[in-house]
Amino acid sequence: MTETSDKQPAPGAGTGPSQRDNLLEELRSDIKRLTTLSNRGLWAMSLFALVSMMAWRDFPLLPLPDSVTAALGAPPSPSMISLVLLLYTFSAIILSLSRMMAGIEHKSSFCHVGYLTGFFLFYHFAKALHDNYWAVFGAGITILSVESYRIWSYCREALVRKNEQLEFAKKHGRLPPEEQ
Repeated sequence: MTETSDKQPAPGAGTGPSQRDNLLEELRSDIKRLTTLSNRGLWAMSLFALVSMMAWRDFPLLPLPDSVTAALGAPPSPSMISLVLLLYTFSAIILSLSRMMAGIEHKSSFCHVGYLTGFFLFYHFAKALHDNYWAVFGAGITILSVESYRIWSYCREALVRKNEQLEFAKKHGRLPPEEQ
């Protein structure tokens, strides 16, 4: 190995085996993390499907709407809930598309499942779930499909980069130079 006068590796000299192994292990763990993350949107859609089935059956595990409204007060009107659902749907889709265009990693689509569950519950307690079930379900499928595609697309691009870096690191023992 080439050394400078102060016993330090010269610039451009190969990295040691432990640095190379650490680099390869780090790249492999990034690839594993991205592979796991790419399925996150599908898990959120599965959870939403489960919540939707419970809503379809009028939330059999929850107390009756009359007892809840007696304790908490009257829920918002169905038209107000629908207006907020419409606003939320467009906002969520625009936010997801802007994250996709910016290439932001943002991992969570489970928060959308929580918000959509809230809409199911508001309609349930307003005794308007049967009339508005398909609106929430359609909004949920749309939002979660866009989110799932965004997460999968981000992970796919990152996996291609990480696999290229891994192949380069196996051959040269270092990361490839950054492209400008």
